[in-house]
Amino acid sequence: YWSKILAPSLPIRVISAAAGRANQMNAGAAIATGDILLFLHADTHLPTSFESLVRQALQNPGTIAGAFELRIDAQLRGLRWVEKMVNMRSRFFSMPYGDQAIFLKATIFHEVGGFPNLAIMEDFELIRHLKRQGKIAIVSASVLTSGRRWQKLGVLKTTLINQLIIAGYFLGISPSQLVLWYRQGGFKRTQ
Repeated sequence: YWSKILAPSLPIRVISAAAGRANQMNAGAAIATGDILLFLHADTHLPTSFESLVRQALQNPGTIAGAFELRIDAQLRGLRWVEKMVNMRSRFFSMPYGDQAIFLKATIFHEVGGFPNLAIMEDFELIRHLKRQGKIAIVSASVLTSGRRWQKLGVLKTTLINQLIIAGYFLGISPSQLVLWYRQGGFKRTQ
Protein backbone atom coordinates (compact mmCIF):
# COMPACT_ATOMS: atom_id res chain seq x y z
CA TYR A 1 0.00 0.00 0.00
CA TRP A 2 2.56 2.60 1.11
CA SER A 3 4.94 1.79 -1.72
CA LYS A 4 2.27 2.81 -4.24
CA ILE A 5 1.70 6.11 -2.43
CA LEU A 6 5.41 6.89 -2.00
CA ALA A 7 6.64 5.54 -5.34
CA PRO A 8 5.84 8.66 -7.40
CA SER A 9 8.03 10.79 -5.09
CA LEU A 10 10.97 8.36 -4.96
CA PRO A 11 13.20 6.73 -7.57
CA ILE A 12 11.58 3.33 -7.07
CA ARG A 13 9.51 1.05 -9.22
CA VAL A 14 6.56 -0.86 -7.79
CA ILE A 15 5.98 -4.32 -9.25
CA SER A 16 3.59 -7.17 -8.60
CA ALA A 17 4.66 -10.77 -8.14
CA ALA A 18 3.09 -14.07 -7.20
CA ALA A 19 2.41 -14.65 -3.51
CA GLY A 20 5.29 -15.80 -1.36
CA ARG A 21 8.32 -13.96 -0.06
CA ALA A 22 10.78 -15.97 -2.19
CA ASN A 23 8.80 -15.25 -5.38
CA GLN A 24 8.56 -11.57 -4.55
CA MET A 25 12.24 -11.15 -3.68
CA ASN A 26 13.31 -13.06 -6.79
CA ALA A 27 11.01 -10.89 -8.94
CA GLY A 28 12.52 -7.74 -7.48
CA ALA A 29 16.05 -9.04 -8.00
CA ALA A 30 15.24 -9.91 -11.62
CA ILE A 31 14.53 -6.27 -12.48
CA ALA A 32 17.07 -4.63 -10.16
CA THR A 33 19.80 -2.72 -11.97
CA GLY A 34 22.36 -2.29 -9.18
CA ASP A 35 25.46 -4.41 -8.66
CA ILE A 36 24.48 -5.17 -5.04
CA LEU A 37 21.15 -6.55 -3.82
CA LEU A 38 19.85 -5.96 -0.30
CA PHE A 39 16.69 -7.74 0.83
CA LEU A 40 14.80 -5.70 3.40
CA HIS A 41 11.69 -6.86 5.24
CA ALA A 42 8.93 -4.24 5.32
CA ASP A 43 9.06 -4.00 9.12
CA THR A 44 12.84 -3.56 9.35
CA HIS A 45 14.82 -0.30 9.29
CA LEU A 46 18.40 -0.01 8.05
CA PRO A 47 21.12 1.79 10.03
CA THR A 48 22.42 5.13 8.83
CA SER A 49 25.27 4.84 6.34
CA PHE A 50 24.12 1.31 5.47
CA GLU A 51 25.27 1.67 1.86
CA SER A 52 28.92 2.32 2.74
CA LEU A 53 28.81 -0.46 5.37
CA VAL A 54 27.52 -2.93 2.76
CA ARG A 55 30.12 -1.94 0.17
CA GLN A 56 32.91 -2.11 2.75
CA ALA A 57 31.83 -5.59 3.90
CA LEU A 58 31.70 -6.95 0.35
CA GLN A 59 35.22 -5.64 -0.40
CA ASN A 60 36.77 -8.07 2.08
CA PRO A 61 38.49 -10.97 0.30
CA GLY A 62 36.38 -14.11 0.20
CA THR A 63 33.22 -12.34 1.38
CA ILE A 64 30.29 -13.03 -0.93
CA ALA A 65 27.35 -11.89 1.21
CA GLY A 66 26.47 -10.27 4.48
CA ALA A 67 23.84 -9.03 6.87
CA PHE A 68 23.50 -6.72 9.85
CA GLU A 69 23.29 -7.38 13.54
CA LEU A 70 19.72 -7.45 14.85
CA ARG A 71 17.91 -5.18 17.26
CA ILE A 72 14.22 -5.74 18.09
CA ASP A 73 12.00 -2.69 18.52
CA ALA A 74 10.28 -3.58 21.79
CA GLN A 75 11.09 -3.25 25.47
CA LEU A 76 10.04 -6.74 26.50
CA ARG A 77 12.10 -8.49 29.10
CA GLY A 78 14.20 -11.13 27.42
CA LEU A 79 14.55 -9.48 24.01
CA ARG A 80 18.06 -8.22 24.70
CA TRP A 81 19.00 -11.87 25.36
CA VAL A 82 17.33 -12.90 22.08
CA GLU A 83 19.30 -10.19 20.24
CA LYS A 84 22.57 -11.40 21.78
CA MET A 85 21.84 -15.00 20.79
CA VAL A 86 20.84 -14.02 17.24
CA ASN A 87 23.98 -11.93 16.84
CA MET A 88 26.17 -14.73 18.25
CA ARG A 89 24.55 -17.27 15.88
CA SER A 90 25.08 -14.90 12.98
CA ARG A 91 28.74 -14.26 13.76
CA PHE A 92 29.90 -17.69 14.90
CA PHE A 93 27.88 -19.82 12.49
CA SER A 94 27.55 -17.31 9.62
CA MET A 95 23.77 -17.83 9.71
CA PRO A 96 21.89 -14.53 9.54
CA TYR A 97 18.18 -14.67 8.74
CA GLY A 98 16.09 -12.49 6.46
CA ASP A 99 15.15 -9.93 9.10
CA GLN A 100 18.84 -8.96 9.24
CA ALA A 101 18.78 -7.44 5.71
CA ILE A 102 20.80 -9.98 3.73
CA PHE A 103 22.94 -8.40 1.01
CA LEU A 104 25.17 -9.74 -1.76
CA LYS A 105 26.46 -8.97 -5.21
CA ALA A 106 23.76 -9.37 -7.84
CA THR A 107 26.01 -11.67 -9.90
CA ILE A 108 26.39 -14.08 -6.97
CA PHE A 109 22.64 -14.05 -6.31
CA HIS A 110 21.88 -14.99 -9.91
CA GLU A 111 24.69 -17.60 -10.02
CA VAL A 112 23.20 -19.47 -7.03
CA GLY A 113 19.69 -19.29 -8.49
CA GLY A 114 18.23 -16.76 -6.07
CA PHE A 115 15.95 -17.66 -3.20
CA PRO A 116 14.63 -21.22 -3.36
CA ASN A 117 10.88 -21.26 -3.96
CA LEU A 118 9.84 -22.24 -0.43
CA ALA A 119 6.86 -21.05 1.61
CA ILE A 120 9.19 -20.42 4.58
CA MET A 121 12.93 -20.88 5.29
CA GLU A 122 13.95 -19.37 1.94
CA ASP A 123 16.45 -17.07 3.68
CA PHE A 124 17.87 -19.97 5.70
CA GLU A 125 18.40 -22.08 2.56
CA LEU A 126 19.94 -19.20 0.59
CA ILE A 127 22.46 -18.56 3.38
CA ARG A 128 23.27 -22.27 3.72
CA HIS A 129 24.00 -22.36 0.00
CA LEU A 130 26.06 -19.15 0.08
CA LYS A 131 28.17 -20.41 3.02
CA ARG A 132 29.50 -23.15 0.76
CA GLN A 133 30.63 -20.49 -1.73
CA GLY A 134 32.37 -18.02 0.58
CA LYS A 135 32.29 -15.92 3.73
CA ILE A 136 29.14 -14.28 5.12
CA ALA A 137 30.02 -10.95 6.77
CA ILE A 138 28.06 -9.63 9.74
CA VAL A 139 28.19 -5.84 9.88
CA SER A 140 28.63 -4.40 13.38
CA ALA A 141 25.71 -2.01 12.93
CA SER A 142 22.16 -3.11 13.69
CA VAL A 143 18.96 -3.15 11.73
CA LEU A 144 15.88 -2.41 13.82
CA THR A 145 13.08 -4.88 13.26
CA SER A 146 9.54 -4.75 14.53
CA GLY A 147 8.80 -6.31 17.88
CA ARG A 148 5.13 -6.81 16.98
CA ARG A 149 5.23 -10.63 16.89
CA TRP A 150 7.24 -10.75 20.13
CA GLN A 151 4.73 -8.44 21.82
CA LYS A 152 1.74 -10.43 20.57
CA LEU A 153 2.99 -13.94 21.41
CA GLY A 154 5.60 -13.25 24.09
CA VAL A 155 9.35 -13.73 24.03
CA LEU A 156 9.43 -17.37 25.11
CA LYS A 157 6.64 -18.55 22.80
CA THR A 158 8.03 -16.67 19.78
CA THR A 159 11.52 -18.04 20.39
CA LEU A 160 10.17 -21.56 20.83
CA ILE A 161 8.07 -21.36 17.64
CA ASN A 162 11.06 -20.07 15.65
CA GLN A 163 13.30 -22.90 16.87
CA LEU A 164 10.64 -25.55 16.30
CA ILE A 165 10.09 -24.32 12.74
CA ILE A 166 13.80 -24.85 12.07
CA ALA A 167 13.73 -28.28 13.74
CA GLY A 168 10.62 -29.21 11.74
CA TYR A 169 12.33 -28.15 8.55
CA PHE A 170 15.31 -30.39 9.30
CA LEU A 171 12.93 -33.24 10.13
CA GLY A 172 11.39 -32.95 6.68
CA ILE A 173 8.06 -31.32 7.53
CA SER A 174 6.85 -29.52 4.42
CA PRO A 175 7.47 -25.76 4.27
CA SER A 176 3.77 -25.23 3.48
CA GLN A 177 2.86 -26.90 6.81
CA LEU A 178 5.56 -24.98 8.66
CA VAL A 179 4.32 -21.64 7.34
CA LEU A 180 0.80 -22.46 8.53
CA TRP A 181 2.11 -23.16 12.02
CA TYR A 182 4.21 -19.99 11.94
CA ARG A 183 1.27 -17.81 10.90
CA GLN A 184 -1.05 -19.39 13.47
CA GLY A 185 1.47 -18.63 16.18
CA GLY A 186 1.74 -22.23 17.25
CA PHE A 187 1.27 -25.84 16.38
CA LYS A 188 -2.43 -26.24 15.98
CA ARG A 189 -3.68 -29.28 14.20
CA THR A 190 -4.52 -28.66 10.53
CA GLN A 191 -6.86 -30.70 8.36
